[in-house]
Amino acid sequence: MIKYILTRLASMLLTLFVIITLTFLLMHAVPGGPFAAEKNLPEEVEQALMAKYHLDDPLWKQYVDYIGGILRFDFGPSFKYKGLTVNELINNGFPVSGKIGLLSILVILVTGIPLGIVAALKQNRWPDATVRFVATLGITIPSFILATILLFVFALKLRLLPSFGIDSWKGYILPVVALSGYSVSFVARLTRSSLLEVLNQDYMLTARAKGLSEFKIIYKHGLKNALIPVVTVLGPLIAGLLTGSFVIEKIFALPGMGGYFVNSISNRDYTTIMGITIFYAAFLLVMVFIVDIAYGFLDPRIKLNEQDT
Repeated sequence: MIKYILTRLASMLLTLFVIITLTFLLMHAVPGGPFAAEKNLPEEVEQALMAKYHLDDPLWKQYVDYIGGILRFDFGPSFKYKGLTVNELINNGFPVSGKIGLLSILVILVTGIPLGIVAALKQNRWPDATVRFVATLGITIPSFILATILLFVFALKLRLLPSFGIDSWKGYILPVVALSGYSVSFVARLTRSSLLEVLNQDYMLTARAKGLSEFKIIYKHGLKNALIPVVTVLGPLIAGLLTGSFVIEKIFALPGMGGYFVNSISNRDYTTIMGITIFYAAFLLVMVFIVDIAYGFLDPRIKLNEQDT
């Protein structure tokens, strides 16, 4: 186990280093600069700004300085948000994105998995048909379309919920529903198909032949193995939800990481783009690592120290 963890940590660090390098090179390969959007900016002023932020240094020196900053957990200043650093933007935006993400994850777990279980146990009956219809509908409707429909119905027409902001608990409802709609549908379908496959395995038939109760067969033996594919997708899914949905946060005007990221792209805010990208990549790698560890608890047949062999 220890050898496996050390190997995975080394692999994560190498992957993160590659992501940092590629992100840095791609940002500096984009034509223009972070101050190109400024109108009527005198050339002398632009040169002074470039010198202030060391953007006129050779590329290799900028890269070395940036790597040194990351090692100190310093992503540098933001070019768009004056007086703020990228670290401060992440500190301000992540709690909002994280809260919306946690609520969305809770909705996914308490609705997606149970719906998939019901559909599998009631295969080819009306509960199964209903779940499959709703899940298919949820998968085919993009989140930004769902968000627009929710805004039109519940905010504009019925005036039951606010259309933007999270000043009260009601402000969380529409973003959470829009953000979790696709994931609930996907997890429900995946849980259903995975559980159906497990229920037809030989060891499940053997358990029934031994006279075990149906509840024990399904929830102790069947569901535990059926959740392995679900856990696999939940790792990256949770990382994406906790770090925010750029589109949903923009639609509902939420002060999360998504809004900062979208604005940084349109304003060529290099440091903010790279900082949020690296933060998300590191978070994703950690969640995938947790999923790998969870495999061993869900299925003892999976030997972590032999997984890479």
